[in-house]
Amino acid sequence: MSIAVPNLPSSDLFVAKQFYVETLGFQVLFESSEDGHSGLMGLEREGMRVNVDSPMDGHGRKACVSLEEDDIDSLSREWSAKIEGLEPPVEQPWGARTFGFQDPDENTVFVLG
Repeated sequence: MSIAVPNLPSSDLFVAKQFYVETLGFQVLFESSEDGHSGLMGLEREGMRVNVDSPMDGHGRKACVSLEEDDIDSLSREWSAKIEGLEPPVEQPWGARTFGFQDPDENTVFVLG
């Protein structure tokens, strides 16, 4: 099986870990860091995977990742209790229900159902 996993830039791996693990419920697949603030971390939640790279030199900042979720309404309710101002999913003209937000490094997380 082959998959594509997005790499999100971060200014602080510790802050990103708190957000993705403690707030969003991802689990750490791997983490490589000597100081807890810079390095690379792989995260997974129910088949959704992202990598977080700090400081991710040489790449663009403010990335966008799309996560696909079968039960978007349930996930939206769970995360809206933890993320201030999170709007409920909306019907898109192309047939999907979506919601989105920004992580602490202003990367956009776009969820499609």
